[in-house]
Amino acid sequence: MTEHPEPIPTTDDAPAPRRRGRPSRKAASEGPDARTRILEAARTEFAERGYDKTSIRGIAKAAGVDAALIHHYFGTKDEVFAAAVEVTFEPALVLPAVLGGEPDGLGERLARFFLSVWEDPGTRMPLLAILRSAVTHEAAANVLRDFVLRRLLERIAAELDVPDPTLRAELAASHILGIAMLRYVVRAEPLASADPEEIVAMVAPTLQRYLGEV
Repeated sequence: MTEHPEPIPTTDDAPAPRRRGRPSRKAASEGPDARTRILEAARTEFAERGYDKTSIRGIAKAAGVDAALIHHYFGTKDEVFAAAVEVTFEPALVLPAVLGGEPDGLGERLARFFLSVWEDPGTRMPLLAILRSAVTHEAAANVLRDFVLRRLLERIAAELDVPDPTLRAELAASHILGIAMLRYVVRAEPLASADPEEIVAMVAPTLQRYLGEV
């Protein structure tokens, strides 16, 4: 009886060889944590390089994703910048804490909140990126106006139902941002080394006057 050899499998029949090593870039860029990695990388890139020198490709490389995925989630570099800041600076979570309590303690609560954000190294980075870039790039200036002024201080002033809430919010913002610029960017002494509670004690009455007095 003649034995017939087993047929040699064709290319279509043969199983694909198993690849070893790191997963494909596509696999690494997908998953529920991809957006989080992008935002974390963006915060670091913007803070260290500034707005102008940060690129979508640079953020993608730092996050381990394809640049196309960043465009898919956020669109433009301006939108990535705004989203990275929003992760740090969420007005919806701040307002109840600042507005709660006695009205005459508003200035102190607001001053302490801002100092706590700046004193935390993790949340300081994107705020540094905003301050360093706002004077030279309109997109950064827009983010600064949107998050610090419109979405936080103007809402606080409007909730208090005081006259000229926009002007009051801008005066409060100028005071807070001026302190941030000198303390954390210029690092002017003795302000740069002053105890945060000492700053709160000195700044709170002025903020209270801006936002609380009718």
